Amino acid sequence: MGNVTIAVLGALGYSSNIGKKGTSTDITFYNLKKGEDTVTLIEPERYPERLAPLFYAVSLSKGAIVVVDQIDATFGECLVMLQCAEIKNGYFILRNYIPREKIEPLIKGTSLEKFEFLSDDPTVLREKLLAEAAKQKPPELPAGQQAIGTVPVDHAFNVKGVGVVILGVVTSGIIQKHSALNVLPGGKAAQVRSIQKHDDEFDVAGEGDRVGLALKNVEVEELDRGAVLTNDPSIKTATTLKTQASLVKYWQMPIKQGMVMHIGHWTQFITAKVEAVTEGGDLKKPTLTLTLDKPLIYWSNDKAVLMYLEGAKLRVAGTIALP
Repeated sequence: MGNVTIAVLGALGYSSNIGKKGTSTDITFYNLKKGEDTVTLIEPERYPERLAPLFYAVSLSKGAIVVVDQIDATFGECLVMLQCAEIKNGYFILRNYIPREKIEPLIKGTSLEKFEFLSDDPTVLREKLLAEAAKQKPPELPAGQQAIGTVPVDHAFNVKGVGVVILGVVTSGIIQKHSALNVLPGGKAAQVRSIQKHDDEFDVAGEGDRVGLALKNVEVEELDRGAVLTNDPSIKTATTLKTQASLVKYWQMPIKQGMVMHIGHWTQFITAKVEAVTEGGDLKKPTLTLTLDKPLIYWSNDKAVLMYLEGAKLRVAGTIALP
């Protein structure tokens, strides 16, 4: 059983032509299933008014569908977010007689330049997505070893007769039924009672799988979006960072001491105050000292998206390297 998770941007509700609507908050999920192959589509609600839903939709995904009705600041911001998240696979659906020649110069030299251009035909798109899902390999438990995996939480709730359930995408490794996972931040241990993928029960889930995990020994209040379930000992947490930023070429505003920015990583969207800025020879690569309003959970050498919500036409500033 393979799964691919895809952000759908540019036309709210477009995914209803492809899959069945599921969980809906500030991001809406649509599900497509054929045999054992599944596709999860995510759309950002209330974007462009709010930037966070765009970040969540892209961060949870490994690919994207960009529906292009017009070329404007919102379209440009979507492209920059996809680039900062290093999304490399996807499709452009061109409408309103927009030619691909208008798009190609904007994506040249970026992670998006290999996106495929398609006509507006949901049937063709549906089959392409299912074919992509079919290529995914099912998870295999390492012989004689404990399964190690990580799941950032995007939704958590109580289910009558079941208890606490979280929804998320396995970002690495393998999650096994009955395994113990630390709830970060905080470090409380929770046990996996059961695993569901697209309403079917499984004993294991692997990287890229969209899962619902029933948990015990933890309360739903401890599992806000941004919490991370993991038994990976290499996971780090920090409330202060000294890091180099890489600002996108379209970003014109200098980063200054005292600015309040946001850092996006996995399902975390964290307020960060700029305590100090050191500019070297490259103005697009300043060194920043940041204090965070809550712990950031990450692996060393990860990248996080740097955002400034007070930005005018562009709110995505670039990325930072995580130490």
